[in-house]
Amino acid sequence: MSGERDSQPSLVGLARLAAGAWLRGAAWGVGASVRLARAAVDPQAAAELAHEVADGVRGYAREALGVRDLDERVRELMPAGGRTGAAAANGAAPEVEALRAQGAELLRQSADVRVEHRGHPAYARILEELAPDEARILRLLYAEGAQPAVDVRSTPLIGLGSQLIAEGLNMIGSEAGCRDPGRVPAYLNNLHRLGLIWFSKEPLEDPVAYQVLEAQPAVLEAIRSVSRARTVQRSIGLTPFGRDFCQTCLPLGELDSADAPGRR
Repeated sequence: MSGERDSQPSLVGLARLAAGAWLRGAAWGVGASVRLARAAVDPQAAAELAHEVADGVRGYAREALGVRDLDERVRELMPAGGRTGAAAANGAAPEVEALRAQGAELLRQSADVRVEHRGHPAYARILEELAPDEARILRLLYAEGAQPAVDVRSTPLIGLGSQLIAEGLNMIGSEAGCRDPGRVPAYLNNLHRLGLIWFSKEPLEDPVAYQVLEAQPAVLEAIRSVSRARTVQRSIGLTPFGRDFCQTCLPLGELDSADAPGRR
């Protein structure tokens, strides 16, 4: 009997908490009273009631403090499925684990002498990003080597320094037989972006190539646009990556007249 009397105050306290947590101030009603009566004589019923009340209190507190909304927002930001398996064990996101697995497979293949190494995996994507004229330019650079280019700069009478008048003038468009020579600067920029060519500050060893280039109308026009001008010799050629790309992806046979309109 004393145990029953001792349990009554705690049950009354639980009833008060439950009233605030579950019903937010509303009376429990007849059903709650019946459960309290059962809990007074049945330890298992009392334990179940206490567990439910505790859950209710926690839920009420989370909602009152705004934690439930925060949980929902965090859940929305989490990747679908959350972290599982090894990713959860080492704290890495599943995307990172997938990248690491791919990297490990590449290292395994590089150490396996039985694996046949073919063209670079980026070549297929690069082919989709090339214009037809750009393929002609690559074939020219592969077959005949780096091509001459010049910058035209003004030269002041007094003092140091000069002003750039024209940059990277070349004959690559006509030499490669491009159908749209006016787009050659854009073509070269794209090829450089893809890592296939580079713009070198070093001139070619053949001085005749620059004599021919400096006699072209575009270069002469830039030189005549200022009172005093000079040319700076440059060159444009394939990178090692670009050379391997050409060897792997382009037909490198001799061009005939029908395949290269405008070519000398």
